[in-house]
Amino acid sequence: MAYNFRKIVLFFSLTLNVVLLISTATAQTCEGKCGEKLDMCSCQSTCGSLGTCCADLKQFCLDISPHSGSLLGGTDFILLNRVFHQSDTILCRFKATAETEGHVDAGGMGHCISPLLYETGWIPFEVLINGVTKGWGTWLSVHHSKLAPRFKITLGNATQWQYYGTPNTGGTLHITWNSSLIYTDKVNVELWGYNETGEQYSESWTAEWQYLYSVGKAVPNTGAFSFVPNPAADPYWRWEMGSMRVSPSSNTDGRRDVNAVWNGAHALAWHLEQAFRADSARWATAKCLAWDATEERLPDFLSEVPDCPCTLVQARADTGRFHTDYGCDMEKGSKCTYHPGSVHCVRAIQASPKYGAGQQCCYDSTGAQVLTGDSTGGSTPDRGHDWGSPPYEKPPRIPGLSHWKYDVLSFYYCCLWSDNCQYYFKHRPSSDCRTYMPPQAGTLAQATRLSSVAMRENTSDVIEVRLSASPNTLEVLRNQEVLSFAEQSWMDLQGVFVFSATAENVTVMFPSGAGVEVRSREATMTATVLLPLEFTNHTRGLLGRMNDDPEDDLISSDGQSFDASQSRPEDLFLFGSTWAISNMTSLFTYDSPYLQDAYLSSPKHDPGFVPAFSLPETPGDPLLSDMLKMCFGNGVSFCKYDTLITRSLRMGNATMRAFQSHAALTKDLTPVVSCGFLAAPARGEKEGWVYLEGAELTFSCPRGQVLFGSQQRTCQESGEWSGTDTHCVSDNMQGIILGSVGAITALVTLLAAITFYNRRLKREREEKRNETVTFTL
Repeated sequence: MAYNFRKIVLFFSLTLNVVLLISTATAQTCEGKCGEKLDMCSCQSTCGSLGTCCADLKQFCLDISPHSGSLLGGTDFILLNRVFHQSDTILCRFKATAETEGHVDAGGMGHCISPLLYETGWIPFEVLINGVTKGWGTWLSVHHSKLAPRFKITLGNATQWQYYGTPNTGGTLHITWNSSLIYTDKVNVELWGYNETGEQYSESWTAEWQYLYSVGKAVPNTGAFSFVPNPAADPYWRWEMGSMRVSPSSNTDGRRDVNAVWNGAHALAWHLEQAFRADSARWATAKCLAWDATEERLPDFLSEVPDCPCTLVQARADTGRFHTDYGCDMEKGSKCTYHPGSVHCVRAIQASPKYGAGQQCCYDSTGAQVLTGDSTGGSTPDRGHDWGSPPYEKPPRIPGLSHWKYDVLSFYYCCLWSDNCQYYFKHRPSSDCRTYMPPQAGTLAQATRLSSVAMRENTSDVIEVRLSASPNTLEVLRNQEVLSFAEQSWMDLQGVFVFSATAENVTVMFPSGAGVEVRSREATMTATVLLPLEFTNHTRGLLGRMNDDPEDDLISSDGQSFDASQSRPEDLFLFGSTWAISNMTSLFTYDSPYLQDAYLSSPKHDPGFVPAFSLPETPGDPLLSDMLKMCFGNGVSFCKYDTLITRSLRMGNATMRAFQSHAALTKDLTPVVSCGFLAAPARGEKEGWVYLEGAELTFSCPRGQVLFGSQQRTCQESGEWSGTDTHCVSDNMQGIILGSVGAITALVTLLAAITFYNRRLKREREEKRNETVTFTL
């Protein structure tokens, strides 16, 4: 639906109790009360702009820098706004379980070291000074593949590392890192191994992360190191995946949770046993067959992962359920190492509910999905979701590492180090898109001026996106605290994910598959709501009921229905006013005197405000000529209205672009028909790899064989392929078949003749019997 009505402020709101006590008193303390509002002052992050902070807020409620790092640990971060004594001992405790030793530097600044964490997201921590807890804060644990390159080790010549020890691949290996992240002149370069032990899908299934050995000791911290690896001795070569770590050489070998930088998980081809180097294909084949046998015993997870989007445009538009795979990203020029022939892949954001499995969908340069039935670079599901899934901590939900253990390392066994991909794809077949249904974009929100959107799903964190003081940029708040995306563009939060690659764009994703895209243009905002089909007939409010029936969209909060075809602009204005929020239900943050005066203390809907429902195009208006040149086509009424009401061509143009963007998104999410994958006949060939409506596939057989069935098959509107299944049959077999057909025909003819003769003989006997009887009488 689209109404020429633009005077409703759009709010997404559920439930939040808001109490603001404005006070400059400083008699109370924030010790042990961070995030709370006290009687006479506040320990919440919003208190700064309101002037209500307790005097010791910064002393106990810690600010840190940096605020994020790899889940593998080792990041040294500073405790800001607090001075320490050289004699102080610092202990940093994360989630009340993991402890690391901090230190005081020469300038009196306190430092903590992040620990190994088998989870991502904001992790609470406390700081103990001389054995007593004296500070609280939160640390952002980040999936290693989502970590900015400057925070991790880079492996030089990834192909060499990947195939080291296979025929014609060897030599010197190189690594580089940001030397400023390690506060020492000498470092150790270590190898750590990862494994998962215990019975799968049982309480005994656990993760194991272990120091193996050093490849370099007390080497200069120049940010670069090279070495020639030798096959590892027993038992070290039994670790087949792991990570390189660079840490101060002053530590004992393999000491955990010290200042360090890692490269993330990789296959340890370069350190495997001599048997691998002697015959890597044979070694890998044995591993592939063993993995195949293991997979046969494990539960089937394929039935609970979602189908892939049918096209690349759908995959990129369905931002509530799918997100770019960092290993195959067309916008960053990724080489798609594990998906040759693909130009872009996405992953399902949510892991499957029971098994924590993931879905990956890859597309070629034409925008068609690549399937494993046609290419080794096809889409593959994952037993372990690459990004992990709550509650994390145990296999197969450990971010990155579980995925490498069960989905990537086996790909090396079967596809990269040996020619046995058929085993891998038997257990990791592509999902086509026959049951995929794209989400629906929320109806255009016709607002006076959208300046803030707040949202929550069930008990998730409250996310608010609002215009910031800087031009054309957005500010994101989590539970009323501003989030910084300076270090990371993706954040795993409680019951919600947030992605912001630039300050102008924010995408919020919820477990239900609902997504909200917020964009800033010309000092205003646009918001697009993406909802999966499960929301059909379950929405209400300013965006109407999601059922493609505009007649029941205009229902007030008290159940009153408005006739869309007969409603005047004034009626629409009245409809919108019924959905105004209250202070008790507001999710918004009122952290400035202006917001408190204009929104918290004022009516949420001003009955005295009467919008301009229409604006005439005055012939003498100096804007008219340029406006008519700019505003045309779909969305013209919105463009004209905003130009005239704001007296700004730039604003009108921003409105026009926003409308066009919404129309393009809606087009990209148009459902398409898929007939599903069709394989080539055994020993035959197939031309074509697109399986959508109108696509044609052509089948052929090699010389000496004949094609039985349909040579061409077309994907029909019904979702079914035309024609019949195809088979390749040899010429000799054809002769046998034809000979068999001739023999059968002759046999049938003979049987028919015998039957006819028997019937005739029987009739003649009956006739003779009748004659005899007559004669006797």
